[in-house]
Amino acid sequence: MVFIAGPNSEMDWLTFNWDEDLKNYVGALTESVDTIVLGRKLAQGFIPHWAANPELEGADTINATPKVVFTKTLPESDWANTVLATGDLMDELTTLKEQAGQDIIVYGGATFVSALIKHNLIDEYHLFVNPAAIGNGLAIFRDIDHTQRLTLVDAKPFACGIVVLHYVSKTT
Repeated sequence: MVFIAGPNSEMDWLTFNWDEDLKNYVGALTESVDTIVLGRKLAQGFIPHWAANPELEGADTINATPKVVFTKTLPESDWANTVLATGDLMDELTTLKEQAGQDIIVYGGATFVSALIKHNLIDEYHLFVNPAAIGNGLAIFRDIDHTQRLTLVDAKPFACGIVVLHYVSKTT
């Protein structure tokens, strides 16, 4: 099972002391991104955090990149450079993917990412495996009703102990 947080959303088990190679990997990963997609729950902490901390490494890129927040509960966006997607998940994301532009990156909580996976809406996965076993938590591969085959592109270990597994979906 792949967890993105502990059972109560705790993230104290994650490795945050990234080495320069991992920072460079993430920087290269985001160079081709021109849209950030988020679920509402994560967006409510993610967007204000980066906006309030422009001195953090990567904040300028995150703040400048247009964001789309998927929500059924927010009536409007109070965040700069952010629009809301309130329609059907599959329709809205398919429309985004068909638009001209560069890559789209998803940052989302377990529920949002699970819905994207369930509907085969993710083309590539970059799974950051941390050197910790937590036993249970918020899973991203849940509620999947059919097998989804992935092809391993690369497995890259970093000095901080994180291993990044890069997969592409066989449906793309």
